[in-house]
Amino acid sequence: MPKPYPQEFRDDVVRVARNREPGVHLKQIAADFGISESCLTNWMKTADVEDGVKPGSTGAENTENRELKKRIRLLEQENEVLRRAAAYLSQANLPGK
Repeated sequence: MPKPYPQEFRDDVVRVARNREPGVHLKQIAADFGISESCLTNWMKTADVEDGVKPGSTGAENTENRELKKRIRLLEQENEVLRRAAAYLSQANLPGK
């Protein structure tokens, strides 16, 4: 997998593409920066979501969701350990043991 471009470079390319003069195609801008047209299109879509122009989840929201899911998994595991411990301890307190 190729090394990702720095965010600053992506932002610059998207800014140039958004402020292009009439008649200049994305293909030409992408070629000038040495990237593919599909790459530039994807960067522009991502920038539109990040800027709130189009609906979608931002990078910050995706990161937060990923962290929250990890936290939920950990809490579910801790809950299961406590549930098993409670069941074990309740068995130990039965009369006749």
